[in-house]
Amino acid sequence: MATAPPLSQAVGYGVVIGLGFLFALGMILTTYVLKRYRNEVQTSEMFSTAGRSVKSGLVASAVVSSWTWAATLLQSSGVAYRYGVSGPFWYASGATVQILLFATLAIELKRKAPNAHTFLEVIRARYGVYTHVVFIVFGLMTNILVTAMLLTGGSAVVTSLTGMPTAAACFLLPVGVVLYTIFGGIKATFLTDYVHTVMILIIIMLFAFTAYTTNVHLGSPGKVYDLLVEAAKKHPVEGNAEGSYLTMRSKEGAIFFVINIVGNFGTVFCDNGYYNKAIAASPIHALPGYVMGGLSWFAIPWLAATTMGLSALALESNPVFPTYPSRMSNADVSAGLVLPNAAVAMLGKGGAAATLLLIFMAVTSASSAEYIAVSSIFTYDIYKTYFEPTASGRKLVYMAHTCVVVYAILLAAFSTALYYIGISMGYIYLMMGVIISSAVLPAAVTLLWSGQNMIAATLSPILGLVCSLIAWLVTAKKEYGDLSVESTGSNNPMLAGNVVALLSPLIFIPVLTFAFGQQRYDWVSMAMIRLGDDSDVAAKANVDLELIPGAADTSEADLLAEKEKLKRASVIAKTMTAVMTFALLIFWPMPMYGTAYVFSKKFFTGWVSVGIFWLFCSTFCVGLYPLWEGRHSQANTIKGIYRDLTGKGKPPMQGRTMSVDDKSSEDEGAMMGTEKDVKGATAKVTTGDTIKGE
Repeated sequence: MATAPPLSQAVGYGVVIGLGFLFALGMILTTYVLKRYRNEVQTSEMFSTAGRSVKSGLVASAVVSSWTWAATLLQSSGVAYRYGVSGPFWYASGATVQILLFATLAIELKRKAPNAHTFLEVIRARYGVYTHVVFIVFGLMTNILVTAMLLTGGSAVVTSLTGMPTAAACFLLPVGVVLYTIFGGIKATFLTDYVHTVMILIIIMLFAFTAYTTNVHLGSPGKVYDLLVEAAKKHPVEGNAEGSYLTMRSKEGAIFFVINIVGNFGTVFCDNGYYNKAIAASPIHALPGYVMGGLSWFAIPWLAATTMGLSALALESNPVFPTYPSRMSNADVSAGLVLPNAAVAMLGKGGAAATLLLIFMAVTSASSAEYIAVSSIFTYDIYKTYFEPTASGRKLVYMAHTCVVVYAILLAAFSTALYYIGISMGYIYLMMGVIISSAVLPAAVTLLWSGQNMIAATLSPILGLVCSLIAWLVTAKKEYGDLSVESTGSNNPMLAGNVVALLSPLIFIPVLTFAFGQQRYDWVSMAMIRLGDDSDVAAKANVDLELIPGAADTSEADLLAEKEKLKRASVIAKTMTAVMTFALLIFWPMPMYGTAYVFSKKFFTGWVSVGIFWLFCSTFCVGLYPLWEGRHSQANTIKGIYRDLTGKGKPPMQGRTMSVDDKSSEDEGAMMGTEKDVKGATAKVTTGDTIKGE
């Protein structure tokens, strides 16, 4: 930024460290309360899957929180600053459809591998070791790139607002996240995701109402419209209809739209974090959770960028803007500084503080999901699979905790290195699809088609990656004459690499499948994935294993009923996601793009009003509905706390508590329990209608 930071370094350290420890302490207390009053002991299953009992409201808030990266707010505001009103919409629609489409995969995962802990377990169950290793690499590359992008974007904003050293921000932002993730596991991420999401929604509402109702320099959509018209006269946008910021017809915006869609397919379909949330969801709550989450999330980048990106354009010729009289540099826009500059221009130090809090929430909530995703991969797909198949629940929990700490340290160092070599959040955001999107189609087809064979699943991602790297670098060299951060980060090379990465498996999968023969998979080995044995953890906690959520046996009648519900949900998911995808990508934006319509003042006012209304609906879905949905559990917990405080003791629990003396009988029944796990899972496949490949 051209001026001194609006906040002191003390504020930066206070927010990054203080809030991090506050959330950690809150999660430690919450974990104790859940253990005492809800029997939620941190077994290996609870740490990774939350007992597969999370309801749709919390699933929706977790999806919104996990998908609200720092880039969601910073990059979307940057494309609004560059391309006008089309940028926020292209960002939002191009990243919402993946969540909606993923709902179909979530249902198929629940149907065909009900006891899976990670999606990679499903890959190994179907194809074997070699394919498993390939997808572990792509899964970890996804988590590494997403975490690095979160830390580089978040640290850049913390530095610009407080002057705190970027390296310090990279290392300190994860501290609180690591603590509450270790103590609470994936359930902690669901609960903190809820708090983070509510705070993010409130801050975006603050920005929107300030810009469009109360700010002395803006104050209404009409005033913002007039200032955008003036801005277009001073510096028209090349490739936009009439050079205007108020049109959906934007050549560079459309290129970004394609890059955005392709890259985000990779970061959803290859990120074990989203499969973790599908696995943790109660079977009947997975579909509504993901649909509500996807549609609720749409309003966040759309309204945030329509407010902050356009406000930056409207105010940059005003002395209140931090870079006045100069425009923002491309480097600052790519680093994500449009939103903080607009916030400071509108609200001064208050805007800087709100932005700091907003980015802290976005970075920590999304990174917690990445830590759980990586720990799940390491614990179940690497350690338990290849090093200690008979590992106890306590050992698995220990390995998961260790992985979270080690991964956080390594990624903080990696993100710091990226900063010093000049790689920004915007560059990583555009590049992710080039690296990971070739695994999207082979992964999806694994759950949707019985014909794909092991060779196609193994080689398609590798061949796609090779092709995408060639397309990306050759295009950069041909257009710009060299290979540099600037040339390889330009739109056309990124477009070529992203498109080739996503679409090349459309050729490789059928060619390799039919050349080497279809697999004709029967889905049984997926259903044979077993639950972990957490009897030792339950015994140490003196809690009956059957009382821990998700650990009790399920009757065959319940399994059949659940199977029918999932079968019906699968049909609904495919229909609903197809319709909403068409609406968001074609029906809504394309008529305006095709006609090169330039917004009138009334249309722009309506556009902003719809965004604000949509954000209120999002607040209801992910802010209020989870409270209503969990009202009975909350009431029982409050009653238990009241009984403790008044000396009456907590309410009696059903079942019996375990002691260490029960260990021998527990061990004796371990094989029977494992056998029941397998039988229960297999019943989904072998009882009633057989699951058929699509």
